[in-house]
Amino acid sequence: MAEQDKRARFERLVLPHLDAAYSLAAWLLRDDAQAEDAVQEAYLRAFRFFDSLRGDEARPWLLGIVRNTCYSFLQLARREAGTASFEEDGCGEEAVATGAVVSFPVNPEAAAIRAADRARVHECLRALPAEYREAVVLREIHGCSYREIAAVCAVPIGTVMSRLSRGRRLLQQSLAAGLSREDTGT
Repeated sequence: MAEQDKRARFERLVLPHLDAAYSLAAWLLRDDAQAEDAVQEAYLRAFRFFDSLRGDEARPWLLGIVRNTCYSFLQLARREAGTASFEEDGCGEEAVATGAVVSFPVNPEAAAIRAADRARVHECLRALPAEYREAVVLREIHGCSYREIAAVCAVPIGTVMSRLSRGRRLLQQSLAAGLSREDTGT
């Protein structure tokens, strides 16, 4: 394949998935700057090995590369730090640029409740073990099929189903525990 044809095909098949790649990296690494670096590295790897893509289904193939790159980053960070903690706040939060005009919905109270609920869900999702978190994020946020998740994670579909079930249950328990703490005021 000519270099120009390869580049055009890469841009057509892989670049549209940049947002999904970044989102997955941000959820796995829990750090925006690291996620950006990981996605950049993953895209370089994807371009370098683009000839290994079979067919035109680039999304699962790319997300698998992103996932592997993120785990490489985590392993490197653990080696460098001995024991690393990746519990950082702000991952996945939306920032408003300075001077930006923000329009509020009709009911500010409802918007505040939705924002608090969203923040609670994100917090509980970040607290899930990595294998459950990645399965839930790929399914519920990115809308990947079980088959696509299996390809991304390099596990059988039964394992995907098991991880999703367990991840959803843990997420539900965590959310319910948060609600009961709010009800009792503790």
